[in-house]
Amino acid sequence: MSTPLLVTKLYIPPPGPKVIRRPRLVERLNEGLHRKLTLISAPAGFGKTTLVSEWVADSERLTAWLSLDEADNDPTRFLTYLTAALQTVAANVGGAILNVLQSPRPPSTESILTTLLNEIATLPDNIVLVLDDYHAIDAKPVDDAIAFLLDHLPPRMHLVITTREDPRLSLARLRARDQMTELRAADLRFTAAEAAEFLNPVMGLSLTAKDIAVLEDRTEGWIAGLQLAAISMRGHVNPTRFIQSFSGSHRFVLDYLVEEVLQRQSARIQSFLLRTSILDRLSGPLCDAVLGDPSASGQDTLEYIESANLFLLPLDDERRWYRYHHLFAELLRQRLYQCAASSTGNEPAEGAELHVRASVWFEGAGLEIEAFRHAAAANDLARAERLIEGKGVPLYVRGGVAPVLNWLESLPAPAMDARPSLWVMFAAVLSIIGQITRIEPKLQAAEVALQGVAPDDRTRDLIGRIASLRSLVALLAADPRQMETIIVQSRRALEYLHPDNLSARASAIWKLGLAYLYQGNRSLARQAFAEAISASESSGNIHVNILATTCLGNVQEIDNQLYLAAETYQRALQLIGEPPGPVACEAHVGLARISYQWNDLDAAQQHGQQSVQLARQIDIASVVSSELFLAHLQLAQGNVTGATASLAQTEQTVHQRNFWFRTPEVIAAQVVVQLRNGHVDEAAELAQTHDLPLSLARVRLAQGDTNTALAVLGSLSQQLKEKGWEDERLKVMVFQAVVHHAHDEQDKALQLLSEALALAKPGGYIRLFVDEGAPMAHLLAEAAAQGIMPDYTRRLLAAIEAEAPAGERQPDPASPAQSLIEPLSPRELEVLRLIAQGLSNHEIGERLYLALSTVKGHNRVIFGKLGVQRRTEAVARARGLSLL
Repeated sequence: MSTPLLVTKLYIPPPGPKVIRRPRLVERLNEGLHRKLTLISAPAGFGKTTLVSEWVADSERLTAWLSLDEADNDPTRFLTYLTAALQTVAANVGGAILNVLQSPRPPSTESILTTLLNEIATLPDNIVLVLDDYHAIDAKPVDDAIAFLLDHLPPRMHLVITTREDPRLSLARLRARDQMTELRAADLRFTAAEAAEFLNPVMGLSLTAKDIAVLEDRTEGWIAGLQLAAISMRGHVNPTRFIQSFSGSHRFVLDYLVEEVLQRQSARIQSFLLRTSILDRLSGPLCDAVLGDPSASGQDTLEYIESANLFLLPLDDERRWYRYHHLFAELLRQRLYQCAASSTGNEPAEGAELHVRASVWFEGAGLEIEAFRHAAAANDLARAERLIEGKGVPLYVRGGVAPVLNWLESLPAPAMDARPSLWVMFAAVLSIIGQITRIEPKLQAAEVALQGVAPDDRTRDLIGRIASLRSLVALLAADPRQMETIIVQSRRALEYLHPDNLSARASAIWKLGLAYLYQGNRSLARQAFAEAISASESSGNIHVNILATTCLGNVQEIDNQLYLAAETYQRALQLIGEPPGPVACEAHVGLARISYQWNDLDAAQQHGQQSVQLARQIDIASVVSSELFLAHLQLAQGNVTGATASLAQTEQTVHQRNFWFRTPEVIAAQVVVQLRNGHVDEAAELAQTHDLPLSLARVRLAQGDTNTALAVLGSLSQQLKEKGWEDERLKVMVFQAVVHHAHDEQDKALQLLSEALALAKPGGYIRLFVDEGAPMAHLLAEAAAQGIMPDYTRRLLAAIEAEAPAGERQPDPASPAQSLIEPLSPRELEVLRLIAQGLSNHEIGERLYLALSTVKGHNRVIFGKLGVQRRTEAVARARGLSLL
């Protein structure tokens, strides 16, 4: 579930109708476009945003605008809004990124920015990206993201930063390399001429040149000070006297002027300004909800305040959303809280009540992060907690990690102890950001706080959530030795979690299924994943639904139910949607393995490469499966050198990321490659050192020691049969047939082959046999001659024949395909059979998991080989050749 974006953050503030043109500064901005960065750094009230707004309005360059606030210190939220801002000028940029950022564990910032910059680099237009109010950022990860952006900025892109304080970037280096244009307070201050134009024509005053000079000198050209002074002077009989008394530092001057401005407004406007100052952005309906005054229209009041130049800035062309000048808003809030502090107690606590009303409105508008921030500001712990928990999927899973974590960090321990659920929530947030070592102390604090609490449904549910988090910590350790801990804690979670808490129960059941699967109990794993899918569908927990569905596909795959597994993997990809995020890597590698077994190497490579690309975006062990598959595919394609290099990279990944439990899979693949290279001794050492029975049997066969190979395989087959691991037993059975063939035990070899064929045919296995090469070809030919599953054996023989070099192929004169100049491939025969059944191209694609364009491509090749133009002609020609 994605969190809605506040689109007003992306609007370019329109220049006011009476804006002062500043050509000298616009020229500086234009002159700096050949550099990477324009930095506009000055205190509040110096017209930074107004200047950039005026400049981009007249610029021919496309401009993406992002107004920053405190919540953007969350790197995921910042990258989401950054991408959305760029999409306002290039709609096709970052489509995959926004989807990926919604995952609970998004890719690294560098990975996301690399993708984004690569897409921007292909754009034909010059782009300006404006980051307004960068002083709101105090998170190092966001600073690092901007530093990376600047280091790799495409030539057609220019970055503009407006800020009240210098950002934590390598400014000295940018200056030294002449890569930055700077505008500071001394540049932005009004000149005497600009001050005169502003005070008289724009603000409607009639000041003398001397008065203007004095006021300009007293304010030092500070635009906000001049504007406040001008508003305060309206109606003054003696402006000169006012100006003469106008002195002091900016802070005191502004305090004085705000008092003057507020006192000259009606009581209703004063109340409106003060009470709506709690809002970062204002709209008519939002103000109505906050004020609760049906006698006045919030929209009408906002339009009046704008027309009165009371520091209200429109955020869109329709005048639906506004914001106060930042400094004006700060002072209004200070005034509001001063008034509340001096209250006699007969009035409610204004600030808290107003924040609660704002929270209610934002919640109704679906802007849950803003709703939470106002609940937190009101110190309404119950409401804030409810908003975080959401409707099944917590807010911190949907882009709200930073504000939620900041709030939890700010709460005193006694407040947390009074609500133990907040300790548990704290632990859950830490699990999302990967701070695993901090989780257990929070859970222990929750348990201490629960001591002495009367047991009820809520308390029991909290105990269940604590157990579920402990099982998650064990799971994230990526250590098979932790499986028993996962099982114990998951079962405890299910014992205590409320029956209606389906979202948390779904997660606990999924983790239980994973532990069962790692332990080899496939039956219990399958049952757990099915239950997790049901619970996640009922609760709307899409994330667990995706994970459990993918895991169910994996169980079906290793149970040799390839067609069912392919459907399940496809269902997982449908749940993920387009474009797929990193969580799709397991489904893609599963489809890659299945496509490979069906001898569709093109589809296998496509799924395999996509799986690797997705898995590398996050630090999970799935990347090993993906890389191993591509190495296996390279070996099947005859690229032994490439497979060797790929396995070396995978071995490095295992060591660097401490995925030691995946080492046996890597070694088994290396044994096959060593044997292919003729390095039998090296392969033997690897197989013996790591206790890999099947690999050792292959080595013994290569050494000519068929007796030892058969002894190893016999023991292994019996173990697998007892465990019920049909996929591994099938692999062993196929290789046993090959070894018996080499041992001159043809009857035993054919018996094993017949059993293997019976197990493999329902899943449509092809490569399992093809990869054994010439010995398997001899066995299959003998099986076909004896009438053992003739259709299946002929199909397998055709696939092996297609793998053999041209000079080694033995044509079968009885084969009807010999009437063709070029025979149909196994995949083309499969498509042809479906055409004969009357299936449309779309239906064929769904049946074979192929894209529509791929099906059409197969049709063209089939028609060409058969020498026909139409489907009906193709079917007739195929029947004449006994292909159907």
